[in-house]
Amino acid sequence: MIEVQYDYRSGIGTDIHRFAPDRPLMLGGVQIPFPLGLLGHSDGDVVLHAVMDALLGAAGLGDIGTFFPDTDPQWKDADSGELLLRVREQIKKHHWQPVNVDIIVHAELPKLGPYKGQIRRSIAGLIDTDFANVNVKAKTAEGLGPVGQAEAIEATVVVLLKRRVK
Repeated sequence: MIEVQYDYRSGIGTDIHRFAPDRPLMLGGVQIPFPLGLLGHSDGDVVLHAVMDALLGAAGLGDIGTFFPDTDPQWKDADSGELLLRVREQIKKHHWQPVNVDIIVHAELPKLGPYKGQIRRSIAGLIDTDFANVNVKAKTAEGLGPVGQAEAIEATVVVLLKRRVK
């Protein structure tokens, strides 16, 4: 059988976490002023978790649970930005680089318009790409489901990777 090597790969990542008191709200590596944070084994940053899953999936390396299982106490309350830096190194080790990242944050509250630029800048720095290669959209759920009832925030991410010259 002949193995075919492709120069581009896409990946999709999703994550959802419910709101919880006494936690900062972290989205895309940016602390958003809001009275509730997101419950999670790490800091609950659904945006960075979805970015990591999309990157790992595109590179064929599994998912964040493979690298950072929630059963491992070393990842308790971990900074998702630090985890993404580890994923970035795995991507580079396997000769991939991001072409672009497209993010949808599904949230009824808080309103994220004022923070989209900060989130883009944060993610661009964490994955070592240009600001123009990261896009962030914010959508509501029109009152439907846990997101629409303001019980949770969800993120969906699509990435395109390009094989790096070794």
